[in-house]
Amino acid sequence: MKIILFGASGQLGLEWQTYFTSRKSEEFNAVTYTSSQLDITQREKVAHEVGRHQPDLIINCAAYTKVDKAEEERDKARKVNAEAMKSIAELCSDFAIKLVHFSTDYVFAGRKADRARFPKGYPEDHDAEPVNWYGQTKWEGEQAIRNSGCEHLIMRVSWLCGAYGSNFVTTMLRLAEDHQQLRVVDDQWGSPTFTDYLVKNTYQLIEQEQEGTYHFSSEGTINWATFAEAIFDLSEKDVKVNSIPSSEYPTEAARPFFSKLNTDKIKQVDRIQTDGWKTGLSRLLKQINTI
Repeated sequence: MKIILFGASGQLGLEWQTYFTSRKSEEFNAVTYTSSQLDITQREKVAHEVGRHQPDLIINCAAYTKVDKAEEERDKARKVNAEAMKSIAELCSDFAIKLVHFSTDYVFAGRKADRARFPKGYPEDHDAEPVNWYGQTKWEGEQAIRNSGCEHLIMRVSWLCGAYGSNFVTTMLRLAEDHQQLRVVDDQWGSPTFTDYLVKNTYQLIEQEQEGTYHFSSEGTINWATFAEAIFDLSEKDVKVNSIPSSEYPTEAARPFFSKLNTDKIKQVDRIQTDGWKTGLSRLLKQINTI
């Protein structure tokens, strides 16, 4: 199987590269592109590389992910997250290439009341209602893929964390070096998705020829303050977490109060691995210490 990977230098793209290396398998041949090597908004260049390699599968990890900045750079965010995905999906449809794409919990409204309505999280078929421009562009990208008619697998994730790049875990560890106390919001609820299990499970879906939209995250529901406390506890950092409401930490883009994803659907597939958020965090901290 020939694979093209877009967005190879981001935290998820780097996780995919690590996975490809660890497999050392003749099952696939992967060609990787960082966003600087290939801008997915450049349709002709993307089409040229796709035509040159003629892949069976495209895995897209490229995205505009600056949630607050997206409120200002609306055109740029839409070009990357929506318009580029429309072009890539059309290429995949034309050349019978399967497309794997990663989306976000931010496509949902995230109302406080939804935490009681959906104790196991939002199911895949729940109505989209993005609370910010980033979420809106990611939803438009999803819809463009579905409307293209290409064979596809859309993975929605929440609170993405991995050993590479910047995320909540690596940010907390960095801040712990210079702070004895940190203020962290405690009224936004969800569950982290760790990149190692995300990649392994996505590949299981690919091998089993699954299609459509799937949610993946850890078991359990927590808030950011609880997550921060666990990070400092497990990494033996002496940092006090002061819980605050979102109103005391204003951001340019609105954030969902609830963004837990229901994973019942993916757990029905053979050989899928899930675990609790704290187990996943412990595993991630060990990975960070080895790189």
